[in-house]
Amino acid sequence: MPAIRIRRRNAVALATAAVLAGLTAPALTPAATASTTATTATTATYDDAYYDGAAGKTGDALKNALHTIISDQTKLSYSAVWDALKVTDQDPGNSGNVILLYSGLSRGKSLNGGDTGDWNREHVWAKSHGGFGTSTGPGTDIHHLRPSDVRVNGVRGNKDFDNGGSAFTDSGGSLTDSDSFEPRDAVKGDVARMIFYMAVRYEGGDGWADLEVNGQVDNGSNPYMGKLSVLKSWHQEDPPDAFEQRRNDVIHDSYQHNRNPFIDHPEWVESIW
Repeated sequence: MPAIRIRRRNAVALATAAVLAGLTAPALTPAATASTTATTATTATYDDAYYDGAAGKTGDALKNALHTIISDQTKLSYSAVWDALKVTDQDPGNSGNVILLYSGLSRGKSLNGGDTGDWNREHVWAKSHGGFGTSTGPGTDIHHLRPSDVRVNGVRGNKDFDNGGSAFTDSGGSLTDSDSFEPRDAVKGDVARMIFYMAVRYEGGDGWADLEVNGQVDNGSNPYMGKLSVLKSWHQEDPPDAFEQRRNDVIHDSYQHNRNPFIDHPEWVESIW
C-alpha cells in the first residue's frame, strides 16, 4: 500500500489548479433531505513519487507502468460501495447528500436503492462490456462507480459514449440516442478519465477481460468502450476540478489506496492515446 506524503504537483497540474481556482460549482437542486448524519473524510495530499515508476515513459511503456502502479489496491465488496459513495461523492454544499453523476442533482444519502426516486451504483464502464458484473474487482472499483438516479441509470444502460441525442426526464443536460450517451458538460471530462483509468487498470490479468477504449459505439458485450476521439475531446474540454480531485484523494486515502492517474496527470491521456 503506497504511503501518503505531501503532494509535489508538476507544472501541468499546477496550471490546471490555477485555472480551476477561479471556478465555482454550479447551483444544484436538492432532490431530497437526508436524515442520516453526514460522513466526512479528511484527505492528505499525495506525493507525486507515487508515479516514479512511470517517469520518462510514453505510449505503451507508460500505460504498462501505470497499470503496475494502480493495480496495488484494496478491493471493496459491492455492498461496501454504498457507504463509500456517500463519502466520495458527498455534496460540498450539503453534507447529507450526494451529487448524482449524470443529472447533477443533490439527493439524500439515505435514498440509495432501486426504486424510482432513489440513487444507485452506476458503472461508468458498463459492466456488460467485458462481463465483469458486480463481482469484486472491476465490478466494485469505485474509481468508475458513481451515484446516479435510478431512472437516469436505466436510460444510460450499457451504451457507449458519444456526442448527440435528445434530453430526457431529469437529464440535467445529458443526452441519449439509440446507441450512445452524452453526459452533461460539467462531468464529460470526469467520465472520460474514468474510462481511461479502467482501460489501464484492467489489462487482462486477475481473471478479468482486457478492457480497451476504441473508436466506435455499439460495442455490446465486447470489452471495449467508445468513442475514443470524443472521450479525448471531453477530457480536454472539462479538466479535473476540485470535486474530482477530492474524490481521487478520498479513494486513495480511505478506500482503495490507488489513484486515477489521469486526474493527477491529464497530459498522460495524449501520451498513451
